[in-house]
Amino acid sequence: MNAIHRIEREITQPVDMCRPDGRLNPEAVGWSRKALHRANLRGWGRNKRFEYWCIVAPDFLITANVSHHDYRANVASTYIDRNSHAKLAHRQNVWLPPRDTMSDPLSRERVAGKARGLTVVLEPNAVGTRILVEAERLQAELQAFEAPDRESMGVLVPWDNKRFQYTRKDNCIPVEGVVVVDGVEKRVSPETTLGIHDHGRGRWPYDTRWNWGAGSGTTDGHEIGLNFGAKWTDGTPSTENSLRLDGRVHKISEDLRWTYDRDNWTAPWRIKGERVDIVFTPQIYHHHKFDRMIISAQGDQCFGHFDGEVVADGGKVVPVRNIYGLVEEVHRKW
Repeated sequence: MNAIHRIEREITQPVDMCRPDGRLNPEAVGWSRKALHRANLRGWGRNKRFEYWCIVAPDFLITANVSHHDYRANVASTYIDRNSHAKLAHRQNVWLPPRDTMSDPLSRERVAGKARGLTVVLEPNAVGTRILVEAERLQAELQAFEAPDRESMGVLVPWDNKRFQYTRKDNCIPVEGVVVVDGVEKRVSPETTLGIHDHGRGRWPYDTRWNWGAGSGTTDGHEIGLNFGAKWTDGTPSTENSLRLDGRVHKISEDLRWTYDRDNWTAPWRIKGERVDIVFTPQIYHHHKFDRMIISAQGDQCFGHFDGEVVADGGKVVPVRNIYGLVEEVHRKW
C-alpha cells in the first residue's frame, strides 16, 4: 500500500470547534502544539467527552478514565502489576448522568466521575493535574507535572460538518505520589514514572473502530514520546501520528499501516510508514467488553515495548528502543 500523506495546517491561536449552529467550524481543522481548541459543543445525544490517563511506574501501571456520552457516563480505573500481570479492573456506567460535567479544555476545571464503588477525580492545579482514584481495593493520589509551555499534540479530525473529534495526546509526563493496593502502599517518583494523557471532545459516528498506540521513555539519553493511530482517521484530512523528541512535537502527516494478529493479541504488532518503522512487543494483554445490543464497546489492549525508528522533522532518523507503552484496537457503538 502506498503511503497517503496529509497536508495538515498548524493552528497557533485559540479557535472554536463549532459554529453557532453547532456544526463544525472549518477554521478548527488542523493540529496544534498547545490546547487551543474550544469545545463549544451544542445539542444532546451525540457529544463525546473523555479524559484518560495511563501512569507507568517501574513495577506497575494504573489507568484513570472519565468519559461522558450525554446519555451515558463511564468511570474506570485499572491497576496491573508489571511483573505478575495481576489486575484490578473497575469499570462502571452511569445512565443519564448530569449534563455539563466535563469542561472545555481551555478552562482547566475539575473533572470527576462517581459510580458504584469507584470515584475518579482529575483536578488541574498550579503544577499540572492531580489524579485521585478511590475504590475498595485500590486508592491513588498522584500528581502529574505539566509545565505551562509544555508541547502536546492536538488535532481536530472531521468526518463531516456534523461529526468531528478533537483529541489531544500528551506523553512523557512526570508523575509522583502514592498508590495503595489491598492495603499495600506503593510510592512513585517523577524520575521513574511517566504518564500518558488522552483528552477528547467531539461528536462521533454511531459505529467507530480505532487503533491507538502511545509510549514514553528515553533512548540514548533523548526523551521519546510516541503517538500513533489508525482506522478512525481514514478518509479524513487529519492524523493523530506524532513523535515527541526532547519535548518538541514532530507531526507525522501520513497514514500508517498496522499489522497484528487478532487471534493472538500478544504476538508482535508492526506500525509502518515512510517515517515510521516500529515493532511493538506485548507483555500484558487486557480485554474489556460491554454489550447492550444498541450500545456496545469492546477493547483489546496490550502493554509492552516499542522498538524501531521514527524520522523527525528535517529528516533525522531517531532510534526507538525499549519505550514502554500501549497499543489497542477498539470497536464502539454509541
